[in-house]
Amino acid sequence: IVKRSCPSCGPELGVEEKKAKGNPISIQLFPPELVEHIISFLPVRDLVALGQTCRYFHEVCDAEGVWRRICRRLSPRLQDQGSGVRPWKRAAILNYTKGLYFQAFGGRRRCLSKSVAPLLAHGYRRFLPTKDHVFILDYVGTLFFLKNALVSTLGQMQWKRACRYVVLCRGAKDFASDPRCNTVYHKYLYVLATREHQEVVGTTSSRACDCVEVYLQSSGQRVFKMTFHHSMTFKQIVLVGQETQRALLLLTEEGKIYSLVVNETQLDQPRSYTVQLALRKVSHYLPHLRVACMTSNQSSTLYVTDQGGVYFEVHTPGVYRDLFGTLQAFDPLDQQMPLALSLPAKILFCALGYNHLGLVDEFGRIFMQGNNRYGQLGTGDKMDRGEPTQVRYLQRPITLWCGLNHSLVLSQSSEFSKELLGCGCGAGGRLPGWPKGSASFVKLQVKVPLCACALCATRECLYILSSHDIEQHTPYRDLPASRVVGTPESSLGTGASQDPGGTAQACEEYLSQIHSCHTLQDRMEKMKEIVGWMPLMAAQKDFFWEALDMLQKAEGGGGAVGPPAPET
Repeated sequence: IVKRSCPSCGPELGVEEKKAKGNPISIQLFPPELVEHIISFLPVRDLVALGQTCRYFHEVCDAEGVWRRICRRLSPRLQDQGSGVRPWKRAAILNYTKGLYFQAFGGRRRCLSKSVAPLLAHGYRRFLPTKDHVFILDYVGTLFFLKNALVSTLGQMQWKRACRYVVLCRGAKDFASDPRCNTVYHKYLYVLATREHQEVVGTTSSRACDCVEVYLQSSGQRVFKMTFHHSMTFKQIVLVGQETQRALLLLTEEGKIYSLVVNETQLDQPRSYTVQLALRKVSHYLPHLRVACMTSNQSSTLYVTDQGGVYFEVHTPGVYRDLFGTLQAFDPLDQQMPLALSLPAKILFCALGYNHLGLVDEFGRIFMQGNNRYGQLGTGDKMDRGEPTQVRYLQRPITLWCGLNHSLVLSQSSEFSKELLGCGCGAGGRLPGWPKGSASFVKLQVKVPLCACALCATRECLYILSSHDIEQHTPYRDLPASRVVGTPESSLGTGASQDPGGTAQACEEYLSQIHSCHTLQDRMEKMKEIVGWMPLMAAQKDFFWEALDMLQKAEGGGGAVGPPAPET
């Protein structure tokens, strides 16, 4: 500790008193540049904690000069400091929080592992796992190719750390692959990018043009490229359809949807041909709509407009029946005609599975629709829903993901922690801790990173992307007081009954099941199973299971440690 005397505001002390007491100098008397230089050597976590101690340290720790030094220390190869109001702070936090975590469903190891983080990556914006590898897009448009190793250990398939990575391409805006959940079908990777293109052959003048490049996921080799006119600028790409009739849907900056059809079975043949770019019907018949984002699966596409409206394209009768419960309005001769969903509020983002979907509105409410055979809607039962139905015990999710027959929700459990909830089929370990699945969203046995922002699940592995952007926040609003309380709404349609979800009938059925048990031990076990079925929050379920264990032990039942209900 360094102390030195300075002019005091109080009475002059004696020489002996000065020697005994001393008068340490305030840190505010140091030059601000020196304080910022010293603080910049702190780890990011300690820097943030120091900034919360007082107003002076908050201003010093939030200075752009401090974050510039930290950013250069974290990413010395980063040439551009990024963009936005606070470019250096944004860049530093992006590179400090970036990470890709994965947890294998099979094998004995049930914990998250972290893959190799490319030093050149400027944060993580998007990722996509394929059969053998993982592709990651950063915030400056660099697409990285992480080569993984899938090995067999004691008869179980285990994912190892990414052994190495390479830069697949630069200037990428978006990328997509086969929309099916099974990564075996991810043979090609479609990359939407911007490239310099010569205006006239033989001259040096060039102009930036958007293009779609197709790569083999196994080797990263480019096998096909299509270039568009410089007046066409796109921001998102998704795929829909079969391999022989693969439709590429491209979203322009103005909110219009264009499509073209390619035959994937002929992409590896060395030839040149022209494909036709056509305006999609959702933009042709509804020109006033401005699409903000889109998502797709093999046989359907979902569009979200900038005003929060949702429009659907369904191309097969089976999926249409699963989503809407009827084939009354399905036209097999006009499969691209968009269908509008009836919604009471603005939708912010969505997720689309094979035959079910999830929507999140501006108030943070989650709505599910479609097939519910395995309980993948999280409504507490296994009844199909032909219209969006609210999951009442979940609010304000960070992200939502729908798979083949299960759903995952990443939520904020407290101020500094996150948790992963899941429902539906649990076969193959896809719901860690719940091997037999659950009809309601339950807390999974996954340690979620603090800055988790996106997730994806394959047949073999669960992936969680970690990256924090200080300029991106989900603009949730508070629900108006007039709509907080009132009659229950199980769906977004009109004419909902007072007990639309059959809650009273379900409770009577649960009581009859408990009454049919002959011993107290059996009744306790049955009650634990019922708690797992009921649409309760994860904390409420944990409370009931712990209370039932205490009662069971008090009666001499010798209850097992931890709830057995996840296996029911």
